[in-house]
Amino acid sequence: MDWWQALILGLVEGLTEYLPVSSTGHLLLAQDAMGIDGGEAANAYAICIQAGAIAAVLGLYRERVLGILRGFLKPKDASPGLREGRHLGLALIVAFLPAAVIGLAFDEKIEEMLFGLGPIVIAWAVGGVGILGVSFWKRRSGEDSADRGLDLGQITFKAALIIGFLQCVAMWPGTSRSLMTIVAGLLVGLSMAAAVEFSFLLGLITLGAATAYKALSFGPLLVETYGPLALIVGFVAAWASAVASVHWMVGWLKSHGLSLFGWYRIALAGAVYLAMRLDFFA
Repeated sequence: MDWWQALILGLVEGLTEYLPVSSTGHLLLAQDAMGIDGGEAANAYAICIQAGAIAAVLGLYRERVLGILRGFLKPKDASPGLREGRHLGLALIVAFLPAAVIGLAFDEKIEEMLFGLGPIVIAWAVGGVGILGVSFWKRRSGEDSADRGLDLGQITFKAALIIGFLQCVAMWPGTSRSLMTIVAGLLVGLSMAAAVEFSFLLGLITLGAATAYKALSFGPLLVETYGPLALIVGFVAAWASAVASVHWMVGWLKSHGLSLFGWYRIALAGAVYLAMRLDFFA
C-alpha cells in the first residue's frame, strides 16, 4: 500500500465513521476502486485505522468521558454530577455487551459471508429506506425537533440494552453502527442530541474493543503487509477528518435531521450496483 492510498483510506474512515452511511462499506469500496487486494490484512487495516476516529471523539467529548470516569472512581459519592456519570457509564456498558458477545461469536463468519460489495449495496439501500421511514414517522408524530425527547442522563438500562442489540445489526457491513445506534436512541425516546452523543460514546467502547482485538490478532501481519508508514498516515488522516465530520454532523442533525443520509445511501447503492453490472469493479 502506497502512502497516498493510506491517506485516502484514512480520510474515508474519518469522514464516514460517525455518519450513518457505513465507514466499512466506504472503505471496502475505496479499497476495491484503488485495486487493494482484500483479505485478512485489508479487513484488519480498515478496522485498525478506526483508532484515529476514536481519538477524535475522545478529544471532542473528553469532559463527558472524564465525568464518567470520576463517577466510577468515587462510587459512594452521591453528588448529582458523579451520580449521572456513573449511570451513563453503566448504561454504555449495558449497551456494549450484546456486541461483545455476538461479535466474538460470529466475527469470522461475518467476514466470510458479508465482506463484499453485493451485501454492502443491499445494506446501503435498506438502511436508506429505513432512515427515510423513521424521518417520515417523526415528522408525522410531531417529534422531529432535535430538542424533543429525553436527555442523555435520563436513559434507562432497558433503553441502553435495546440500543445495544440494534447496534449488532451493524455487523453487516454497509448498515452503519452510527445509523443503528442513533435510530435506536430515537426509538427509545432520546432527543436527537442525546441519541447522537450516546452513539458517539458507545462507539468509543465498541470501536475501541474491535480495534484492539484486530490489532492484537493481526498487528504483525499489518506491519509486514503494509508497513508502519501506512498505519501512521491512516491514523492521522482518520483523526483529522473525523474531527471535521463530527462537528459538521452534530450541527446538521440539529437543524435538518437524518433524511439527507437516507437519500445519499439509496443513491450510492444504485450507483455502485450499476457499476457492478458494468463490471467496473474487479
